[in-house]
Amino acid sequence: MFRTKRSVLVRRLWRSRAPGGEEEEEAAAGDPGAAAAAEARAHVCGGGRGCCPGKAGRGGRASAGAEAELKALTHAVLKRLKERQLEGLLHAVESRGGARTPCLLLPAKADSRLGQHWYPLPVLLCKVFRWPDLRHCSEVKRLCCCESYGKAHPELVCCNPHHLSRLCELESPPPPYSRYPMDFLKPTDCPDSVPSSTETGGTNCLAPGGLSDSQVLQEPGDRSHWCVVAYWEEKTRVGRLYSVQEPSLDIFYDLPQGNGFCLGQLNSDNKSQLVQKVRSKIGYGIQLTKEVDGVWVYNRSSYPIFIKSATLDNPDSRTLLVHKVFPGFSIKAFDYEKAYSLQRPNDHEFMQQPWTGFTVQISFVKGWGQCYTRQFISSCPCWLEVIFNNR
Repeated sequence: MFRTKRSVLVRRLWRSRAPGGEEEEEAAAGDPGAAAAAEARAHVCGGGRGCCPGKAGRGGRASAGAEAELKALTHAVLKRLKERQLEGLLHAVESRGGARTPCLLLPAKADSRLGQHWYPLPVLLCKVFRWPDLRHCSEVKRLCCCESYGKAHPELVCCNPHHLSRLCELESPPPPYSRYPMDFLKPTDCPDSVPSSTETGGTNCLAPGGLSDSQVLQEPGDRSHWCVVAYWEEKTRVGRLYSVQEPSLDIFYDLPQGNGFCLGQLNSDNKSQLVQKVRSKIGYGIQLTKEVDGVWVYNRSSYPIFIKSATLDNPDSRTLLVHKVFPGFSIKAFDYEKAYSLQRPNDHEFMQQPWTGFTVQISFVKGWGQCYTRQFISSCPCWLEVIFNNR
């Protein structure tokens, strides 16, 4: 019996679904990305990690009845799609979001019932292909590349699971990955002052466009860039400062159809095996996006990233935390309104490394702080420094 192309696509999609239960554990043993995702879902909220709303893994394979119900529901949804839509969805799933794929626009009100719960189609497909523990649409966030981004009540909604990210929810109190006691000083009287790099000190390496570091950071009246990015390997900065004008920037080592800041193209003289190992794990990297409510970071890689930002913490807190962000998760790493109201910290680390409230530090794969052998981010193998233009 000959199968139609549509039925073959449906079968391939079902085989590409996200693992769960015992399947998840088996897949995680051989797939770093699945392992990271499994770890993200296995940790209990507040149990020593940065921001993962997923509850503890329930363990054990889903019942045969539940698996059969999910399969029947998924097949029913997929069989309603056109062949072109199935191909686009399969490309998105198999590339793990690395390829640019079109929106999968379906009726917004076509909810589906699974067990005792009703799921909107975007949530159902995310549950099938990315996060089996996903429960509600409030746990996900649309990426700015999506046609449904910013639309309140569209008739058609995008159901491409890789056009959404999982939301990080900061716990209260946050887990102590690292705590930096601070003595606050009064904010400066010049809100228009341009932040300086925490590490560069205004060096004169040429930045994109032929400008020096100091010119990129301090060019009077220049509002074209909203941030600059520096890439570091341990205590050495690699390459030029990258000036960002577009609302969204991909920072990656190896990304199909990648367009942005490619760390793989930078010339590095670092021969450390650890640096080379971590560098190879950056993969799809992160997406940095300036949105209405602040700057968001989406972890597109297969490994956790670690973020420190003054605006991630309670303004009344006397601690500064490093937050762990798992693969597939997004976090609002910077809030302009909070940054203007924050007072400048002065602690042991910052005594050695000048710092401003308009800077975010991001380390790939390796964390730092009191729970790690690395006390300072300058000891991390591969990390980024994002300096925001506050004018």
